[in-house]
Parts: sequence; C-alpha cells; structure tokens
Amino acid sequence: MSTLLTEQAPGKLYIAGEYAIVEPGHTAIIVALNQFVTASIKTTTNQKGRIISEQYQNQILSWRRNKGQLVVDERDNPYHYILSAIAITEELAVAMGKKLLTFDLSINSDLDNPEGKKYGLGSSAAVTVATIKVLAKLYQIELNKKLLFKLAAIAHLEVQGNGSLGDVAASVYGGWIAYQSFNRDWLNSMRRTNDLKTILEADWPLLKIELLDAPKDLELLIGWTGSPASTSNLVDQVASTGYQKTKRYDDFLQKSEVCIQNIIKGFHNADLKTIQNGIIENRALLHELTDLSGVIIETPALVQLCSIADSFDGASKSSGAGGGDCGIVIINSLKPINDLLKKWVTAGIQPLKLDVHHITDYQI
Repeated sequence: MSTLLTEQAPGKLYIAGEYAIVEPGHTAIIVALNQFVTASIKTTTNQKGRIISEQYQNQILSWRRNKGQLVVDERDNPYHYILSAIAITEELAVAMGKKLLTFDLSINSDLDNPEGKKYGLGSSAAVTVATIKVLAKLYQIELNKKLLFKLAAIAHLEVQGNGSLGDVAASVYGGWIAYQSFNRDWLNSMRRTNDLKTILEADWPLLKIELLDAPKDLELLIGWTGSPASTSNLVDQVASTGYQKTKRYDDFLQKSEVCIQNIIKGFHNADLKTIQNGIIENRALLHELTDLSGVIIETPALVQLCSIADSFDGASKSSGAGGGDCGIVIINSLKPINDLLKKWVTAGIQPLKLDVHHITDYQI
C-alpha cells in the first residue's frame, strides 16, 4: 500500500521594492506568512493519476503517461502551475536515473478566503513550491533551499512568463528576506540550449537572497481591502506603457534600490525607525511610478488603509502589485494597535491575523 507524503509552502507579502524588482539586479523585501499550500501525494497502480485541488472546488484532473510524459487535456485545465512543477521535478528525476511513477496529488490552500477570493499571498508560487517539495520526497531527491528555489523559479516562469520570482523565494526561504532578481533572459536562453542539471548547477546572474532578522519592537500589520488583483496583469500593464527607456524610470529604479538598501541596513542594525522611513519613502516612489505609467497601484481603499495607519505613527503602503489586495504597516509593537485595527474594520478593511513563518527544515 502506498504511503501518503505531505509537504507545505507558505504564502508571502511584499514589504517594499515591488515593480523595481522585475528589473534584474534590483532588490525587494518580502516576508513569508503562516498561511500555506499543502501538497499530498501517493503512488497508484492505476494507469491514470489524478490531481485534486480544494482551490478549484475539488475538481479532479486525470492524467496519464505517454512515452514517459505526463499528458492531460489542456482544454479543461486550471492546474498550470502544478503541472509545470511536476514537469520540472520529473525532468530532474529522469536526469538522476529515477523511475517515473503514477500518483494521485492533492492540493489544499488556505491562502484565499472561504469564498475563494485571493488575499494576494502568492498562491501560485506556494503551490509550485509545495508540489516540487512533495514530488522530491516521492522520488527521493535531496533538496536544499537554493535547488528548490531554482526548480520552482523555472516552473513558475514557464507558466507566468513575467514577474521577479520573489514570491517563490519567500515560499522557499521563509521569514523576512531581501531578494535581488536574477537575469531571466539568461535563464530563458539556458533552457533552450542546456540540460536542466547544468542550469541548476550554474550561478544565476545577479541572483541574491538574504535572510533578515526583524527588530524585536517591529510589528507587521496586514489589511485586506477586499479587491483581489492580478499581479501578472498589473505588471503587464505597467510594462506596456513604454516609459521604461526614459530617464525618469531609471531614476525610479535607482531611488528604489537606495531605499531598499537603507531598509536592509535598518534590519541589520535592528533600527525600526530606519525601516519605517524606508517604507514611507517606498510608498512615495510607487506614487511616482503611477504618475509615470498611468496604472493605479494604490486604490482608494488602500489610501484609507494607509491614512488610518499613519495616524497611529505606523509606516504603511500597498503590498505587491497593488490595485487592491493587501496593504502593510510597520509599527512599534507598543503602539495602540487594537485601536488601529478597529478603525480598519469600521472602514471596511479586514485585518489579517497572520504571523511571519520561518523555515528550518531545509539547508540554505
């Protein structure tokens, strides 16, 4: 009888540096949170395997093998990230001489609300990471965090086609991280010309991931505005406005990097005020980006979220792509936080009771 194997990956929120991070060599601060995607797997002796996800109302996707390849009907397939994660892990398994198995894979996510609306916690990244982790366990592939990140980054990028992969890094490394995005054009070229093991063993140009320790007096508050946003669509909108070759955009990138490096220094020095000043500056930079691109990043609900937080001496901004979803606040833990949260609720903003999630089960 087959043993049931289970793995998890956490969701994330961007703290600062979003949009600039899509440019290789730029940096963002991201945090992993204690909401998870759980992947469970067991082998089957049937000719067909199944993928089941509560996220899609327990819709069952059947698959089969054809000459070693996993084959599904793409016309009825909401499981693109899961399938990409399976494909990349099995590509590595084959390269390692492993025998491919048929299995049932179940996915359960608590990154969305009970009605299925997205909180913006990076469910596509987390499901990719969780799927790779549980398949690696099935095929007895030893993972460290760097290998897991590279596999998940390839799988995720091959579906989404854009983005920085910072959400993948947060799901892999956990805690607070400073993430510098790698050269994705290099990776795309390598995928066309090199085998997977060569790519995984290579140093990825510009990639840098650093774990950060938060000051003891730092409290992270998260508010959800109730307006789910599509990160890939917003990134596409910003990228399609044609301002990227202007001096103002270069200035935005440069100022964003200086701002993020100052925030990182705040973490290194356990200096909450420096971190807060950086958050305030980063919000102003996103306003500049809106002026440049014409894409609304900070919705009226997010403006209100920030305004309430600012009145309590919190440093606040939108998180991630903006356009809805969540706002974050960095505040001194001694401030009257419950009063702030009550004002949010009165304004129709839902506080999310989430904590930072640290990962210790994989080596760096």
